[in-house]
Amino acid sequence: MTRIHISEVGPRDGLQSIDRVMPLEAKKAWIAAEAAAGVPEIEVGSFVPPSLLPQMADTADLIAFAKGLEGLAVAALVPNFKGAERAIAAGAEKISIPFSMSETHSLRNVRKDHAAMLAEIRAIAELVASRPADSRPHFEVGLATAFGCTIEGPVSEASVVRLAAAAIEAGAVEVGLSDTTGYANPAQVRRLVRAVKAEVGDGRLNTLHLHNTRGLGLANALAGLEEGITTLDASLGGLGGCPFAPGASGNIVTEDLVFMLEAMGYETGIDLEKLMKVRAIIADALPGEPLYGFTPDAGLPLGFGKVAA
Repeated sequence: MTRIHISEVGPRDGLQSIDRVMPLEAKKAWIAAEAAAGVPEIEVGSFVPPSLLPQMADTADLIAFAKGLEGLAVAALVPNFKGAERAIAAGAEKISIPFSMSETHSLRNVRKDHAAMLAEIRAIAELVASRPADSRPHFEVGLATAFGCTIEGPVSEASVVRLAAAAIEAGAVEVGLSDTTGYANPAQVRRLVRAVKAEVGDGRLNTLHLHNTRGLGLANALAGLEEGITTLDASLGGLGGCPFAPGASGNIVTEDLVFMLEAMGYETGIDLEKLMKVRAIIADALPGEPLYGFTPDAGLPLGFGKVAA
C-alpha cells in the first residue's frame, strides 16, 4: 500500500487569506486536534512581517507548541533570508520559500525578481548547511504560479523547468510545484511534473500545492500521484488563497483529499472521522467564515474503510 504524505497548510495559507485573526489558543487547539487525527505535517504559519500579515504574528509561539506534539513535523513558510533566520531560531523542522515563476507575481509578493530570489535561496541554503545536522531544517523551494498567473497569464513550462534546476543548484533540497492561482489542469500537471523530474531528478520533486479555484484540485492531485508525487498540501475546510494574486481562492479540502486517497487504497495514516470534527474548532473561532468540502457535508459512505469479502 502506497503511503501519501499530507501536509496541512490551513494555519498558514488559510488564515493569511482572511481578514480576521484567529486567537492563538484556537490555533493551538486546531493544530493539536489535527495531529491527534494523524495528520503527519502541519505548516503552522509564516515569518512574514506582522505589519503585512498580522494573522501570522504568533508563528514562533505555534512552532514551540507544535514541536511538543508527538509525531508531528512542524513546517513554516519564509519569504526571505531574515524570515529563514527567525524560523530556524524558532525550531522549525521544515522551511519553504515561495519562488514565483511569474516574475511579476514575485515582485508583487516578495518584491524580488528572479535573480534576487535565487540569491536569497542560495543564502538560506548556506544558512541551513551551517547548522548542526540534528537541528538543520529541511529546505524546500515552492515554485509558485508554476501553472499560470492571474497577473501575467500563462507561464512558460520551459522557464519553470529552468528555474527549478536553478533553485536546486542554489542549494534547495527539493522543489515543489504550486498552483497558486488555481490555473492547473490534469494534463498540464502530468506534463510539468514529468519535465521537472527529468531535469532535477525524481527525488527532488515530491510535492504539489494545489488550489481548487475552478474545481480541478482533486483531479490535479490524482494526476500528480500518477506521476510519482508523494506529498500533497491541503487545507482543512478549503481555507486559503494568495493575498497577492487577485482571484486566487481556496486550497484543496484536506477532508475530501483524505477521503479520495483512502477510498482508492492509498495509506495516509489519518483518521477521517476525527479529522472532520476539527472543523468545529475553526467554526467556533471564526464564526461565519465559509468552510468547504463535500465529504464533511455528505458524511462517510456506509462501510467506508472496511475491506469487502
